Amino acid sequence: MRMCLTPSTCLMLILVVILMGACQAAPATAMAPTDPALQVQLDVALQDAAKRSGLPPAQLRLIDAEFVTWSDGAAGCPEPGVMYTQALVPGVRIRIQAGAKVLNYHGARRGGVAFCPAARVSAPSAGGDPRI
Repeated sequence: MRMCLTPSTCLMLILVVILMGACQAAPATAMAPTDPALQVQLDVALQDAAKRSGLPPAQLRLIDAEFVTWSDGAAGCPEPGVMYTQALVPGVRIRIQAGAKVLNYHGARRGGVAFCPAARVSAPSAGGDPRI
């Protein structure tokens, strides 16, 4: 069977294939951070997210994994009635899409990350490079 396509038709088909590939959601590992310290914390968060959601890791999607500065020792996840150090804390924020839910993980730059329930999530402080 012989197909006869014009060069413009071939180009159109190639563009469609490329665009379809770009629209697919990448698994979390495809968007992994390049910093080894952040990657370790991301791996911990992904393991917890898989257990917590009951979804296989391949169905989780990384929204972001970034270095941030927290405004106090609560690392953006204060528990009611607990007192925290009042100092800027270099930290990490990781958000993972697990089905219809977004799972938040907060922690210190040199510590571990922990799940933070949506009702307790606070935004990081603005400004400055938290890796300094």
